[in-house]
Amino acid sequence: MIEKIWFDNHFLGKLLWPLLWPLSCLFKWIASKRKADYQSGKKSSYRSSVPVVVVGNITAGGNGKTPVVVWLVEQLQQKGYKVGVASRGYGSKAPHYPYLLTETTTPDISGDEPVLIKQRTKADVAIAPVRSEAVKMLEQQGVDIIITDDGLQHYALQRDVEFIIIDGKRRFGNEQYIPLGPLREGIERLSTVDFLICNGEQPQQNEISMKLTPSHAINLVTGEKCPVTSLSSLVAFAGIGHPPRFFDTLSLLNADVVHTQGFGDHKAFEPTEIQNLMQYGEQLIMTEKDAVKCQSFAQSSWWYLPVDAKFPEEKAQQILNKIIEVKEQYGLSSS
Repeated sequence: MIEKIWFDNHFLGKLLWPLLWPLSCLFKWIASKRKADYQSGKKSSYRSSVPVVVVGNITAGGNGKTPVVVWLVEQLQQKGYKVGVASRGYGSKAPHYPYLLTETTTPDISGDEPVLIKQRTKADVAIAPVRSEAVKMLEQQGVDIIITDDGLQHYALQRDVEFIIIDGKRRFGNEQYIPLGPLREGIERLSTVDFLICNGEQPQQNEISMKLTPSHAINLVTGEKCPVTSLSSLVAFAGIGHPPRFFDTLSLLNADVVHTQGFGDHKAFEPTEIQNLMQYGEQLIMTEKDAVKCQSFAQSSWWYLPVDAKFPEEKAQQILNKIIEVKEQYGLSSS
């Protein structure tokens, strides 16, 4: 319901305005004061010995940050850089922090997105509630560049390149601060970052178009790959920031979806609740982010659909050139 108030101008927003408006003003004041304290030096922030690239947003919820992180890591790896990824590790229960993921780390230990990034890129991924601690651990691994998954508002960590990912369809909703609206920071923040990435729909001025392109569906048990159109009677579910985006993708692919079920972002699934979805169809289809959480109890009729971030070639090169330029300047200043 809260998202309907934020993005769909639901009438409850008007009814709850007297309650939510003061809370929204308080959130704005706290966020602004905290940022000002870091910028003025009243609070100390950590400066890494290698470039830090922040991929974040100014709204609550999923906008497509993780696919951009994966794309950046893979592109920089292809150019010979050792890239590390720092994450808060939302919902993690690691034995200690900072925590460096291994090939066998499970989502209950580190959170779902860090596992996805680790499995896709094989990069060093470190998590910590205080992101600077994860960054310090990555520095010890000898990385050349650090990408942070989210953390735009984490001003305790200095950064060299900033991305804001924008949901091209929902944009910034009613443009109010949490909890009245989805904003973590004001719209004016858009003019201060290096790159504005528009996920889907038509990009606006100064925004770079990005599409999430699906590939073949992958079986969770066998690893078999096939076009999603070859699968029948699919039950689709998603525990991401905005589940309808996944269902819309399946619709555009003409997938034979007979039932959909959305869950909250980062949801820890119980085997029975996923198995119970099978009553609606013959096979399950899920996001890659959900697949890492269902892998341990998957059945042979369960599939996931990976997606990749795609940019116009000229813009992709512009992004990479900026990061490489920053890296080269680091090298010169340290010599």
